[in-house]
Amino acid sequence: MKSLFAAMALAAISATVMAQSTPVGLWRNVDDKTGEVKAEIRIGESGGALIGRIEKSLRKDAKPDAICDECGDDRKGKPITGLDIIRGGKKAEGKDVWEGGKILDPENGKEYRASFTPIDGGKKLEVRGYLGPFWRTQTWNRVQ
Repeated sequence: MKSLFAAMALAAISATVMAQSTPVGLWRNVDDKTGEVKAEIRIGESGGALIGRIEKSLRKDAKPDAICDECGDDRKGKPITGLDIIRGGKKAEGKDVWEGGKILDPENGKEYRASFTPIDGGKKLEVRGYLGPFWRTQTWNRVQ
């Protein structure tokens, strides 16, 4: 009986660790310049590809009715809260990285190629946006 309980406990712990080595979850991003927490972003999966939206703005100066004025596609004029900022991105074969997606910066309306890599046991997420041969990486912190 003890070995059955131990096996079940180990399976539960393994499932928790596996679940956190994915970008799926709720994340907080931080402004690169000020260090201020900007937003909570919920990342999910649909058809094997990532999708992420701003769940809540955490900026001190955030307006609850703010819209994406700078967006140039179907997101133009849409509320920032609930805005899809991550589209696509699939797990690379044999790696713990999701590639081939795009991420939108709602402040300037630009969309970048993106990759997402869970680090620190899934507690953090490296989000890398690419523009040609150049890139910028942010580290997001898992909320749940």
